[in-house]
Amino acid sequence: MLEALGMTPDEERVYRVVVGGYRTAPGEIAGKLGVGRGEVEPILEVLLAKGLVNRADGHYVSAPPDVSLGPLLVHGQERLEAARAAVTQLAEEYRGSARRRDSAQLVEVITGVDAIRRQALAIQRGAREESLWFCLEGNVAMAASENVEEALAQARGVRYRVIYETGLLEEPGRIVNVLEGIEGGEIARSISKLPVRLAISDRRVALCPLVSHDSTGEPTAALVRESSLLSALVALFEVYWERASPLRIGDTAPTSHLDPDERRLLSLLIGGVSDKSIATQLDVSYRTVQRRLQDLMRRVNARTRMQLAWQASKLGWLDEPSPGHLLPRTGGRHPEPLSETG
Repeated sequence: MLEALGMTPDEERVYRVVVGGYRTAPGEIAGKLGVGRGEVEPILEVLLAKGLVNRADGHYVSAPPDVSLGPLLVHGQERLEAARAAVTQLAEEYRGSARRRDSAQLVEVITGVDAIRRQALAIQRGAREESLWFCLEGNVAMAASENVEEALAQARGVRYRVIYETGLLEEPGRIVNVLEGIEGGEIARSISKLPVRLAISDRRVALCPLVSHDSTGEPTAALVRESSLLSALVALFEVYWERASPLRIGDTAPTSHLDPDERRLLSLLIGGVSDKSIATQLDVSYRTVQRRLQDLMRRVNARTRMQLAWQASKLGWLDEPSPGHLLPRTGGRHPEPLSETG
């Protein structure tokens, strides 16, 4: 039982006799164990050297076991942790070697709606630091209502950076759904067109479809692990992130430049959403959208909407807040991986 503390079975038997007695002599110990005194004395010397027993006038007395064995217990725990770390390192070395030898370890092809949905949820559950997303219009494997993992990940402190395609923002009711993620702390941008659906977790694993969402047959997706291919996907995300415009539809705090409604309107305009879709998403009339845009243009002396967008960028009207000023990470169900927005 005490082998984990570095004690042999014979040492443990002798030690237990000493613990159970008081000022026990070697001959008495040998008698209780049914062995010769010559077998017991060397073991007592070992226990004495380990500090587990004391000797006085030829008799042996045990120190309190919780005192004498405590340091051994701590040392054993340290060795166990060291062994666990060594196993983890060996496992990483094995996986790294396996990836170099076998391409199947680098890219796994996942087929079918259910399998893709399970994997999309799994990579979100495994995220610990950051999730990166390309969110396109349309659907592959999962509806927005089926994905609750972003809110859970944000509660763990996972940072979400999401790029939404303009076509998605123009879908009826989509702004409300996107807003849930932004209110949870998601940093969102928009762009007119994205090349592929993509989800990247901690820059260690990525999931993306292998065919377009309107293709016939069972959908397939690639699960890409750490490799040059994954690095390329991360780089692709960063390129589009720099090109995309901040999506500030969830910021309700007024500023000296824009009120919340103006910020939402300008954000959608720069994101490429049409006036008609903006009116629908903001639940205002088409004429109200045009009137507010004209007001913004007059404010910065812009003659065209392109000039308005340029001035808004120059003045920092839609600059993203610093991480310390983000809203609390308490909600949101976006992005939906490999679905309407993923």
